[in-house]
Amino acid sequence: MFGKILNFLDKVLTFFEEWTLFISVLVALVALFFNVILRYGFNYSLAWSEELVREVIIYTTFIGCVAAVKNRSLIKIDASVQIFPKLKVPLTFFSNFVVMIFAFMMIYYGWLIAALQVRTQQKTIIMQIPLVYLYSILPLMGVLMLIRVIQVFYEDIQEQLAKKAQD
Repeated sequence: MFGKILNFLDKVLTFFEEWTLFISVLVALVALFFNVILRYGFNYSLAWSEELVREVIIYTTFIGCVAAVKNRSLIKIDASVQIFPKLKVPLTFFSNFVVMIFAFMMIYYGWLIAALQVRTQQKTIIMQIPLVYLYSILPLMGVLMLIRVIQVFYEDIQEQLAKKAQD
């Protein structure tokens, strides 16, 4: 039952990650392309396109972190695992636990920062986007990362149980 829920969440999150990343990067690329054409062809620049690209870079970085947890491609030092192969399982679980703590911190502190933006009602300089929209990516990323870490934990536990069943 738990595995089916995680598989469903995996499909939903994968769809969300891939399409939002694709659309946001495509929009930023088109805006930047037109800005370059206008700048060099007509000596006119769009200030909002640079702000848009900056916000897309922030968004893609945080959503990319969630995708990196799924693909197990977060930055890690694996020299100790190569030297001591028996430490692979405990270090993998420790690494996942640290990512889980990070996800909780992103949820908590991201929520506080987003709430601060609601109170102060700050907006971006050029496009006048309320900053709460930009800062709300932090708790969202924390929740998505937490779901992904739980999926990775579940997969690792299932793999260890399968190995023990073979022995």
